[in-house]
Amino acid sequence: MNQDIISYNQNLELEDQKIVDILFQEISKNLPEAETKIWHAHPVWFLDGNPIVGYSKQKKGIRLMFWSGKSFGEAQLNVEGEKFQDASIFYNNWNKINKDDLKRWLEKSREIQWDYKNIVKRKGFLERLK
Repeated sequence: MNQDIISYNQNLELEDQKIVDILFQEISKNLPEAETKIWHAHPVWFLDGNPIVGYSKQKKGIRLMFWSGKSFGEAQLNVEGEKFQDASIFYNNWNKINKDDLKRWLEKSREIQWDYKNIVKRKGFLERLK
């Protein structure tokens, strides 16, 4: 386990710690090949340098974000913006995490990817990888 992510998780309130502990375990189990690190102050998983999934504490709760989630076709994932392909879900209680849904979204995150790794090089233009 990444020590920086352990520290991030431990600095949250107890209920939030329960949520992120489950998210960390499920993401790590379903994306074992992913690189993990704190990126823009939040835990993020990368495949071949491309951000895939991450979580952060926000006013509305713990936000689980998929960088390419808009393309997943999943009603539970909220799409807020129109410029990028991200989508997310908020959790305020650990027992609201549906592990079957999470596993499906993580599988889609491997299969459906937009190229965020090169977004600066492409001057903000996103290209679909898979």
